[in-house]
Amino acid sequence: MANIDEMISSHLDDKIDMIAATSVLQQQASDIRTQKINWQSYQQSQMISNEDYNAITALDGEKKSQYLKDNQYQGAKTFLSLLSHVSKDTTIQYLLVMIDDLLTEDRTRVDMFLDYASKRKETVWGPFLSLLNRSDGFIIHMTSRIIAKLACWGNDQMPKSDLNFYLQWLKDQLTLSDNEYIQSVGRCLQMMLRVDEYRFAFVTVDGISTLISILSSRVNFQVQYQLVFCLWVLTFNPLLAEKMNKFNVIPILADILSDCAKEKVTRIILAVFRNLIEKPDDPQVAKEHCIAMVQCKVLKQLSILEQRRFDDEDITSDVEFLTEKLQTSVQDLSSFDEYATEIKSGRLEWSPVHKSAKFWRENAQRLNEKNYELLRILIHLLDTSRDPLVLSVASYDIGEYVRHFPRGKHVIEQLNGKQLVMQLLGHDDPNVRYEALLAVQKLMVHNWEYLGKQLEKDSEKAPGDKEGGKVISGKA
Repeated sequence: MANIDEMISSHLDDKIDMIAATSVLQQQASDIRTQKINWQSYQQSQMISNEDYNAITALDGEKKSQYLKDNQYQGAKTFLSLLSHVSKDTTIQYLLVMIDDLLTEDRTRVDMFLDYASKRKETVWGPFLSLLNRSDGFIIHMTSRIIAKLACWGNDQMPKSDLNFYLQWLKDQLTLSDNEYIQSVGRCLQMMLRVDEYRFAFVTVDGISTLISILSSRVNFQVQYQLVFCLWVLTFNPLLAEKMNKFNVIPILADILSDCAKEKVTRIILAVFRNLIEKPDDPQVAKEHCIAMVQCKVLKQLSILEQRRFDDEDITSDVEFLTEKLQTSVQDLSSFDEYATEIKSGRLEWSPVHKSAKFWRENAQRLNEKNYELLRILIHLLDTSRDPLVLSVASYDIGEYVRHFPRGKHVIEQLNGKQLVMQLLGHDDPNVRYEALLAVQKLMVHNWEYLGKQLEKDSEKAPGDKEGGKVISGKA
């Protein structure tokens, strides 16, 4: 595990902190440091105690390090007391910058806050989490930065309820339009997701879907890098690496890889792809990830990257590794593997397997595997996709399944597929209407063949009984 932490640290600390000084939060913090607070006026108006006045003036002076060596308990007490009792935004801003600077200078200082709260049988998280409700953007995002440091650098992990609240808050901040502090939000997530227990909590608040949703929209390369980094650290957990492509991670990252011009973004995407192959415990999942990458044209991108010169050895190593794995998977690829991966990706196109009668004869019944997993995906696409190509191909596949699997009509009806196909008969796109009509015809033909056989059986059992014919004409 140590070398994983080293790998993450090399990306996180060396490369991200270089740009920290340019972020909105850091620029504002630099300004706030120059605006000294008149602590004496707070003491004279009895807004703070003499004890807190003596502590804060020492902490705000040149000998703060010496003071903290002997007075950690008092230091934590004073900071938490002032944050809870002072209301003026500029003073709160200054206090938060002081705390963040103290922690940045020496990570072990997070324990002074945690130990103080523990001895008092109080929570250290409450005073900070309540500041997230303030209206001032700097206050809430500097507070968030401090919470992340307390949660990641200390000996005590964040309690579950507070953790879920904080991660939900971070997720919501990511989705705010025009959030000028989005880099700071990304930085907090990059820290939090290094802790394995926090990774699962992030998944619980639907965090991966949020990352993918934002990455699929247009964001600047720095935010792209930070959010892909979050996916990368998540994939160090084998279970999460196995589940990751259920969120369509591979198609989205493949699109970014084909468009990106920044080496750091290329590097982190390749690192995610490598983990998606190396980390899953189930070799079948790793194989499916390889196939998904092949279908998303990653091999083509790798061949382009091979022609470029990179200063970063990680990129060269990852390109070689991925090229070898993807080429091997292509050689081992069965037509059904290819089909299943395409369906799971949700990006249907007229690849050769769809129109192959041989494929459907041999594989139609395999759509019943894993509790009709592939059929359910096709039907879900009929219900949710807005892409005419996806709807056309999905309709065609439903029709072919029904044509080649004897009980297909019954299964499709049970899964509510027939109703969805029929709704597409009124679709705006003529190709969708055409494929939906063909699928409906196959469903009906199958219906007549089945009922015809039933009629023959009924006739054999009861010659002269006309009821069977009435039933059929009624159903027609």
